[in-house]
Amino acid sequence: MFLAGDIGGTKTNLAVYAYQNDRLTAQKSASYPSKDHATLAEIIRSFLADFGPIVTHACMGVAGPVKDGVVHVTNLPWIVDAAALQAELKFQHVSLLNDLEANAYGIRTLQPDELLSINPHGDPRQVGNQALIAAGTGLGEAGLMWDGVTHRPFASEGGHASFAPNDSTGDELLSFLRKEHGHVSWERVLSGMGMKNLYLFFRQRSGQPEPAWLVEQIREGDIAAVVSHAGLAGKDPVCIEALDCFTRNYGAEAGNLALKMLALGGVYIGGGIAPKMLPKMQSNIFLDTFFDKGRMSPLLKTIPVYVILNDKTALQGAAWFAAHGT
Repeated sequence: MFLAGDIGGTKTNLAVYAYQNDRLTAQKSASYPSKDHATLAEIIRSFLADFGPIVTHACMGVAGPVKDGVVHVTNLPWIVDAAALQAELKFQHVSLLNDLEANAYGIRTLQPDELLSINPHGDPRQVGNQALIAAGTGLGEAGLMWDGVTHRPFASEGGHASFAPNDSTGDELLSFLRKEHGHVSWERVLSGMGMKNLYLFFRQRSGQPEPAWLVEQIREGDIAAVVSHAGLAGKDPVCIEALDCFTRNYGAEAGNLALKMLALGGVYIGGGIAPKMLPKMQSNIFLDTFFDKGRMSPLLKTIPVYVILNDKTALQGAAWFAAHGT
C-alpha cells in the first residue's frame, strides 16, 4: 500500500493505492481544505486514522520547489520536510516531488480517454521531449526528457518567470499589474489569481460598473470561477474579455514552454481550470497564440497538445513514484 498526496494552496488530496500487475487501484481517497489545517502531518493522521491496512511508504506532490527534501509550499504557510514527516508518522520512506513533477509521472498512468487532443495538426507519431503546463491555484510547469527509451520527468518553477505580453492590451495589463506586484510572473495572469487579475483589469478598462447579479455571485463564490462561468455563458462582456485573454495567455505560454523544452512528443495541459473551459481550449483563440512563434510556427503546428481530463493524475503519479522507489 502506498500513500500518495497532491498538496496545493487550496486543497490537499490524499489517496492510498495498491499496485499490482502495473496497475494502480485506489483503496481510499479524500480531499481537505489546506488552509483549515496547520500541517500536512495533521491531515495525514486524520486520513489514515480509520484505515486498517498498514501504509509504510508515501510520496507527496507539493506545490513548490523541492530542495534537500524540504518544500516551502507556494501559496500556503507550510514547510513540508520529508525526513521529519517520515519520523513523525513512522513511515519507512517518504518522498517529495514538485506537484507538476508528480503530474508528469502520472501521465504514464492515464488511459486514452483521459486525454483530449486539441491540436488537429499535431503528429502523435513524433518522438521526443514532452512538456506539462497546469493552471490552477497557481501556475505549474514541468518537462519530460526523452532519453531514447522512456520519458524522465523533471520539475521547474517556470510559472514564476516574467510575463511577456504580445500586444498593446498585454502591455496595458503588464503596467496595471506592475503597480501592485512589481515583478509580474506568468502566474499573475494564468491561474486562479490570474483570472481575478484579468477581470479587475478589464473591468477598470471598460469604465462600466459591475451588474448587480455579478456583484452578488462574486460575493457568494470564487471570483475566478464566477468570471469563467459568466464568460463561457456570454453573460457579461467584461467576463468574456477576461476569459478570452486568459485563453490567449494559456496558448502563448504553452507555446513558449513547447519551444523551451523542444517538446516534439507533446504538450500536456493539466490543472483544474482547463477541463472547465474546454470550449475555449478547443478554440482558435488558444491555438492561434500557441502557434504564433514567428519562424517556429511550422514546428509548433506539428506538436500534439492534450488536455488532461483525469483530476487524479498527480495522485497517481505520486503513487507510481512511491511504488517504484525511484
